[in-house]
Amino acid sequence: MTWKQQFMTVLVLIVASNSYAAVPVTVEVLEVRKIWDQGPHNAFTDLLRWNDAFYCAFREGRGHVSTDGRIRILESKDADNWTSTALISLAGYDLRDAHLSVTPDGRLMLLGGAAPREKDNQSAPTGTFVSFSNDGRQWTEPQIAVEPGRWLWCVTWHEGKAYGVSYTAGQDADRYLDLLVSDDGIHYTPHVPRLFEQGYPTEVTLRFDSEGTCYALVRRDRRGDDPSSALLGISKPDYKLWQWKDLGAEFNGFGGPNFIQIPGGFWLAAGRMHEGGAHTAITYLDVENGAMTKLAKLPSGGDTSYPGMVWHNNMLYISYYSSHENKTSIYMAKVKIMPAGLCKVTGIVRDEKGKPVAGVEVRRLHGPGPVSTDADGKFELVWDPKSNRPLVDTYYIIARHERENLSVVVEVP
Repeated sequence: MTWKQQFMTVLVLIVASNSYAAVPVTVEVLEVRKIWDQGPHNAFTDLLRWNDAFYCAFREGRGHVSTDGRIRILESKDADNWTSTALISLAGYDLRDAHLSVTPDGRLMLLGGAAPREKDNQSAPTGTFVSFSNDGRQWTEPQIAVEPGRWLWCVTWHEGKAYGVSYTAGQDADRYLDLLVSDDGIHYTPHVPRLFEQGYPTEVTLRFDSEGTCYALVRRDRRGDDPSSALLGISKPDYKLWQWKDLGAEFNGFGGPNFIQIPGGFWLAAGRMHEGGAHTAITYLDVENGAMTKLAKLPSGGDTSYPGMVWHNNMLYISYYSSHENKTSIYMAKVKIMPAGLCKVTGIVRDEKGKPVAGVEVRRLHGPGPVSTDADGKFELVWDPKSNRPLVDTYYIIARHERENLSVVVEVP
C-alpha cells in the first residue's frame, strides 16, 4: 500500500460532532396559501407525500359538529396546485379527523373518526373508520374498525404493524388511553390497556425514530382540577413500559397534536395553542429533556389547528385549517428550517495505525475554512448556518495534505 492510499484510508476515520443552541433550529414561514374553501366548513387536515405527489385529507361539513361530515382528498405534484380526487362518506356517520398513512404493501390508508350523530351540534360517541386506495382516487367502502365510544385517533406504521392510541369518546366517565396494534390496519388488539389515565387525555400521535424508540404526543383537555397540559410519552421496544413527561401549561389543550423528525435528528411539532387567542403554532420538541418550545405562529385564529406535516426537499410543508379569514378553510404553509446559532464540527484525523496526523487541511464543502489539524490531529470547524445552506443530513468535509496535493471528500454524519 502506498503512502497516498494509506492517507485516503486515514481520512474516513474522521469523527465529528455538532453543537447547537438550547433550541437548535429556527423557522421561517416562507409562504402560506389557501388551498380549499369549497365546503361550508373545511377542517381537521392531514398531509402525506406518496408516489411523487402530495395528498391532503380533511373533513367537509355544515359546521364543526354536524351529521354530514365527509372526507375530501386533494392531490398535488407541487403543493401549489391542488385537485380533488375523492369525497368519502359513510351513511349514518359523521366522518372527521382524517389521517393518512402508507401500508406495508404500498397502499394509501385513510383512518378517521366516525360518529353516529343524529343532529347537528349534538354530542355522539365516536369510533374509527378505515378505507384504502391503490391510486388515491378510488377508495374502498369505509368500514368501522373501532366501535363508537373508543376513538382510535391516528395510527403510525412501524415494522409491518399499525400502532395507535384510542381514547374515551362517549359518555363513559372513565377517561383513559389504550395502546392498540394491528397487522392489517383494520383489526386492532390491545397492546397496553390503560396506557395512561391521568387527567383527560384525548388525541395522540405516535412516531418512531431510527432506533425504534416510540414517542407519543398527547393532548389533554380540562376536567375539574386535573392538568390539561400536553404530554410526551417515550418507550423502547416492545413498547410495554412508558415514561411520561409533562410539557407544561403553555401547551394546555394542544389540539390536533402532530410531530415529525427532520434531518439532523430534530423533532418539530404543531398544534393548537391558546395564549393570545386560539392559533396554530409550530414548536420544537426536545425528546431528550421532555420540553417543548414555541417557534412560530402560523396565520390562523378562531376555529383552527389539526396540522399535517411533510418534510420534502429541505422544506417543511404544513397543512392546517383556520377561520381567521372568516370562512373555515384549508391552508398550506411552506416553512424553512435552519440550525440556530453556530454550527461546529470537531474531529481527529488518524492514520491506519491510529496515530494522529498533523498538518491536514480540513474544510466544509461550500463552507468556511480551511483549518489545519494540530499536532494531535485535531480540527474544529465553526460556521454560521444562516449564511450557508439549509439543514441537511450530512456534512461533507474535504481534507487535503500539502505534501501530496491530495483532496478527498468525506461524509460526516
